[in-house]
Amino acid sequence: MPPVIALTGGIGSGKTSVADILAELGAAVIDTDEIAHQLTAAGQPGARAIGAQFGAEYLAADGALDRKRMRELVFADAPAKKKLEALLHPMIRAEVKARMSAAPAAAPYAVIVVPLLIETGAYRELARRVLVVDCDEEEQVARVVRRSQLAPEAVRAIMASQVSRAERLRHADDIVRNDGDLPGLRAAVEALHRKYLELPEKPLGTR
Repeated sequence: MPPVIALTGGIGSGKTSVADILAELGAAVIDTDEIAHQLTAAGQPGARAIGAQFGAEYLAADGALDRKRMRELVFADAPAKKKLEALLHPMIRAEVKARMSAAPAAAPYAVIVVPLLIETGAYRELARRVLVVDCDEEEQVARVVRRSQLAPEAVRAIMASQVSRAERLRHADDIVRNDGDLPGLRAAVEALHRKYLELPEKPLGTR
């Protein structure tokens, strides 16, 4: 199979920007957050399972997951977080495998975007290399506040629930800094792309 790159980074680090550039360059990009959002949309299997497990009060009026309410629950209740993960992770993993199987044959490598890669260890057995998108922590907070309208304290709480920046970097095979402008980011990602083009194919499960 084509080489698989696991892409991760803290909230607001710029994972989507890096993934979008890699996709433009020809990589087959599979975003686990995007899959999770699709699975928990109105009428979808994830949303239905959450309604059955947690109650209709965790669904919005249209039947989609009430993300704000669920986020508040899992931050305050560790067993509830485990229940949610037990519901959604197998569904997400099945969809990742389906998308990998359906990836264009011309794609030189695949990228699986996994925000909690280090925390969960998920997909590590598939990945040849771990790519970490990194930036200053205050910049992370500012970006998330701008895009999500969350209070800075709420963003820092999310960051505190993730592994530390140092721990994430310790697991990295490759690092892209995303503190500068878009042309600089693109140049760094293009350099990585050229490196990934040289990775040979190997059997599934080998690095």
